[in-house]
Amino acid sequence: MTAAVLPLHMGALHPYEQALTLLLAFGPFVLLGVVLRRRSKELAAEEAEEAAEAVQRPVDENATT
Repeated sequence: MTAAVLPLHMGALHPYEQALTLLLAFGPFVLLGVVLRRRSKELAAEEAEEAAEAVQRPVDENATT
């Protein structure tokens, strides 16, 4: 019975344990946010590059729309 109760309460956490707990709790979400922001910037740069290439392409006069 004592072994089952021990994990339920082991006292206050030390400051480094609190930091590790916060890192484990919120770290993956922060990392995901960084990856999403970086990827969205890359996609925006690719779209801007494609748009610039589309403007620079000569228009085919024989093409029908």
